Amino acid sequence: MTAEPGLPDTLRDLPAWTPGPVELADLELVLAGVYRPLTGFLGSYDTAMVIAGGRLADGTPWPVPVTLSVPKELTDQERIVLQDPEGVPVAVLRVEEAWQDPTSRDWRLAGPLEALRAPAHGPFHGLRRRPDELAAVEGNVLAVAVRDPLHRKQLGQLRQVAEQLGAKSVLVLPLLGGEHDESLVRALLGVRKELPDGAQIIPVPLPARGEGAGVQEERDVLLHAHVAAAYGATHLLFEREVDDTAIPVVVPEPWAYDADVEVWRPVARIEPDHVQAELTQERLNELLDAGEPVPDWFTPPAVAAELALARPPKLSRGITVFFTGLSGSGKSTVARGLADALIERGGRTVTLLDGDVVRRMLSSGLTFSRADRDLNIRRIGFVAAEITRHGGTAICAPIAPYAATRAEVRRMVSAVGDFILVHVATPLEECERRDRKGLYAKARAGVIPEFTGISDPYEDPDDADLTLDTSRMTPDEAVAEVLDLLVDGGWVRSA
Repeated sequence: MTAEPGLPDTLRDLPAWTPGPVELADLELVLAGVYRPLTGFLGSYDTAMVIAGGRLADGTPWPVPVTLSVPKELTDQERIVLQDPEGVPVAVLRVEEAWQDPTSRDWRLAGPLEALRAPAHGPFHGLRRRPDELAAVEGNVLAVAVRDPLHRKQLGQLRQVAEQLGAKSVLVLPLLGGEHDESLVRALLGVRKELPDGAQIIPVPLPARGEGAGVQEERDVLLHAHVAAAYGATHLLFEREVDDTAIPVVVPEPWAYDADVEVWRPVARIEPDHVQAELTQERLNELLDAGEPVPDWFTPPAVAAELALARPPKLSRGITVFFTGLSGSGKSTVARGLADALIERGGRTVTLLDGDVVRRMLSSGLTFSRADRDLNIRRIGFVAAEITRHGGTAICAPIAPYAATRAEVRRMVSAVGDFILVHVATPLEECERRDRKGLYAKARAGVIPEFTGISDPYEDPDDADLTLDTSRMTPDEAVAEVLDLLVDGGWVRSA
């Protein structure tokens, strides 16, 4: 890909590349000076040193690798333009090293960055600030980095710690890159009056790097402390002690809800028999799934409203029912039957992504190659995710033979709603017996190359929510099993 014509003549013919979400966030933070002393993406030696000991090659403490993955064909370039997801050029990378990660085998480029313009992608960009845009504060500055809303307990702890420190300023840093960034920021803005006086809310593009456990969680906290320090914080509020951070970590005193006086306060000040059990995440999810109100003693109404928007009740939440199976397995018949049954029941907007509509609108021009079949599934997944995002029901019935591509679709949909995978596991012999179009015969004759089940594999799902064998049941019985799953799961009302 060549960079856009609006660039200076010296850059116009350079190749362009759009980094992934984590890399794009790293790019923005490097350009903003948040990642000082880094001026670009790390090379192989620096990366190895960071992974091994949390330090750059020159001994500077640094918690996480900041690297850029690219296709191999870009590794012979001296400079490339890095752009945002909308294709807007953001920076030029001067390539000093092209290297291959020994673990992932991904190709990476390293070198300093030259800013072309301030990044302008992502939600609530107007609230973002560079560190040099904040007024200097003399005295203690307390920061808290969050991926979830602040409930009454956390708000109370934050006010207490700020008072104990005599903090002159408080920075609330919502870390963007999750599934519900907009709701997170709106929830924080909704409780602004309950934050310490003069608190600032500054969104920071910083997707989670790991699984949130062990060494990776530790390094994430080290990075949060570095980011907070870059914005002028002198202390970071965190739930437990962490060593070797850029600024001291302050662990809040345990708080609980005092049912006697109906307030949150330090546990040490509450009679043991007056401590009310905290609302667990599991119980909170159950309330939201059922459309029941979140109790006011747990969180302010503004936060409760955003929680309900981010996780609507299951009966009105968007959902994708994704059928997968061999050609002739009966998945299209069951999918059509399910669509008809849901329409007859009412209460849900249903879109069937199968048959001629997909062939004409999404799959036209694609071949039987693995790359094209994967692209077809991604296209179906993208449309299904958009339907799900807006509260609809998408029913898909492609062959989808590869586990990795199905997992990719699951991730796309799960970011905005719920995903149900139904494996129609009808045996190959029965699928071939039913073959009215003669596709299996053509595949066995070599007329159709890379045909699933004959000359190309079908990877059986190990994560299916339901498995059906239509050689042992009628279409109506199969539809009834899927409906039962949706009713039992709370997505569809019982008849």
